[in-house]
Amino acid sequence: MSDSLVGWNRKRMSENREALLKQEERFYHDENCPGCNTNKLKESNPGLPLKHLFYVFIIVLSTALPISVLFPFLYFMAYASEICRKEYQSMGMSIVSTSWGIGLVIGPSLGGFLAQPAEKFPTAFSKESLFGRFPYLLPCLLISILALAATVVCFWIPETLHFHSRSDEESEDSCNAPAPSTYAVDMRGSLQRYEEKGQDSQQNLLRNWPLMSSIITYCVFQLHDMAYTEIFSLWAISPRKHGGLSYSSAEVGEVLAISGFGLLVFQLLLYPLVERTFGPVIVSRIGAVLTIPLLSSYAFIAMLSGLTLALLINCASLLKNLLSVTITTGLLLLQNRAVTQEKRGAANGISMTAMSLFKAVGPAAGGSLFSWAQKRQNESFLPGDHMVFFILNVIEALGLLMTFKPFLALPDDEHSVAQL
Repeated sequence: MSDSLVGWNRKRMSENREALLKQEERFYHDENCPGCNTNKLKESNPGLPLKHLFYVFIIVLSTALPISVLFPFLYFMAYASEICRKEYQSMGMSIVSTSWGIGLVIGPSLGGFLAQPAEKFPTAFSKESLFGRFPYLLPCLLISILALAATVVCFWIPETLHFHSRSDEESEDSCNAPAPSTYAVDMRGSLQRYEEKGQDSQQNLLRNWPLMSSIITYCVFQLHDMAYTEIFSLWAISPRKHGGLSYSSAEVGEVLAISGFGLLVFQLLLYPLVERTFGPVIVSRIGAVLTIPLLSSYAFIAMLSGLTLALLINCASLLKNLLSVTITTGLLLLQNRAVTQEKRGAANGISMTAMSLFKAVGPAAGGSLFSWAQKRQNESFLPGDHMVFFILNVIEALGLLMTFKPFLALPDDEHSVAQL
């Protein structure tokens, strides 16, 4: 009986296998099913699908280029520092950095909220509608409309470059007009200095140490910020037994949204006043010094729960982002003041290229560091997340040291403010 039962089972398994193979073969030949056609393609082509990967490459490249192409001229050319008088340059630069930071916070939230509208808002979008058949069209369409509106707005932005020469009699007569205002005197002096510096426009920017030292320092802080951004999300959603907060992705998004709103208020209302009082170098140093004890407290904040945890983690995240943008804006101001107007685009191109390399390393290094730290929860020296935030503080301390002489060479305008 046992042998016959085994034989019967084998026969049934063989029949089931043949049925599945026939069903699979039928699906492969269903030309109306894109998934089946893809499976058939994979079966017929055992190699790497280079053509389709090339399509993916082009699509992602076309997504990244509209953003990255702005990097070489966004800060110093698209204009905020040049349209403002010097005492208001910090306000102009803070608006640029704030809008960028808020975009990075709101963008993922907006994409997640508006994607697949037919499933999330079935009363407004049916599955047979355009947005039901293309579930990711809505957020992309809204961003495209915003980009179109921004393009139209650009036509109202006046040019800031000078196209006249010192031999222009009308300009000279205008400069010699009687009873000039204080601002006119400042502008005339600035124009003279600008034209004198313009004679050295062919000088290699790589030999401009005030520029290069501020760029290198800027890159170190950007490495820290990108690693922190990666680590914070991983740490927040990791289980409590591993030192995390056990937060959901929605709760992490709420923390980041609160940070973005606070960032807007601080940069628009408080940062310009602080920068005019202390200068960009001192402000950057203060930001770096305060960041170190703040990050050291994160591992202890994870021991809390309930309302206390929610309150402290929101305050800590807000303060960390404020300090990061404060440092970034200060160093961008230094880069802006280290070169003449006609060289700012090239200078920022160098800055953004170097910064992109550090930003590319940051998330990978942060993720690897966090994974390694999770395996040493029971170590006696800096266990688990304590080691993560300690290494982040080491990078921050390195950036802080680089803001002092002899490494950081300040432009002439900053020497009177940042006395060492």
